[in-house]
Amino acid sequence: MSHAPQYVLSGLRPTGRVHLGNYFGAVRNWVRLQDLYDCYYFVADWHALTSDYADTSKITQATFDAVADWLAAGLDPAKATIFIQSEVKEHAELHLLLSMITPLPWLERVPTFKDQQAQLEDKDLNTYGFLGYPLLQTADIIIYRANFVPVGEDQASHLEFSREVVRRFNNFFGDVFPEPQPLFTETPKVPGLDARKMSKSYKNTIGLTASADEIRELVMTMFTDPNRIRKKDPGNPDICNLFQFHKLFSNEETVTRVDRECRTAVIGCVEDKKLLAEIMIESLRPIREKREEIDRNPSIVWDVLREGNRKARERAQQTMQLVRDAIKINYSGLR
Repeated sequence: MSHAPQYVLSGLRPTGRVHLGNYFGAVRNWVRLQDLYDCYYFVADWHALTSDYADTSKITQATFDAVADWLAAGLDPAKATIFIQSEVKEHAELHLLLSMITPLPWLERVPTFKDQQAQLEDKDLNTYGFLGYPLLQTADIIIYRANFVPVGEDQASHLEFSREVVRRFNNFFGDVFPEPQPLFTETPKVPGLDARKMSKSYKNTIGLTASADEIRELVMTMFTDPNRIRKKDPGNPDICNLFQFHKLFSNEETVTRVDRECRTAVIGCVEDKKLLAEIMIESLRPIREKREEIDRNPSIVWDVLREGNRKARERAQQTMQLVRDAIKINYSGLR
């Protein structure tokens, strides 16, 4: 007996090339999930406008770079639907309809609304679009009638908001949407070069498809154990940034050896950086080579998106038919 497919939806803003934080935080997990579910992965270019509306010049190139890196990392268009949010206009129609039933206080209490306004003081985020982005996010999810959304613990409140909106909609108009469930995923915290969280806004990232020379150069700038001044001082891997990367990239034997040799001052920080850089270069080689192949033939990306947009539209149009029927605003006799 065949079971109905279970749908997964996830998206990332187009911030250009994927860095190791994005990879370990989301993309690596997407690759795993595409074998287990019917997955829809999208570039959230309309979401990029909520904070970057004043300069949209980089969005198209950033979209290409993001999708090229996703494909290099192992996303397979034969298994997952990869598309661009703005190419599926039904997201906007559903967002509008949901906005009619969503109480304003629900939006104002979303934690990231206040946080981001405080953090991004250089941008005027006092806009209707910024206030409403959790609702657009809800439309993104439920237009595919997604059963699951992979989230980290910190995003759970956003999904709870989406579930509340679904309950309210279904209450008014009948059971159209399933309540999307969180797929809590184990994502290692990836520190940046300076030991803060890896983020483009901190300029502390390492690109997933960075060249071997770039990786060597960046690893040499990494913060290490702040208390270890001279090579002969014993180090403490627990507070060393380098060691966090060994845990992500090195085999168990190397991790154990580096831990021991750092604590006993057998290995110095510079030597350790050289070792780590070569391990990372080797580990990321297949992804880097795939990206180089895509750069030689950029139409690979546009062909994947053209087909993904078509498949996403098909599913979204079916959903909107159900929604219009439920709301009883459906003039199909005129078409």
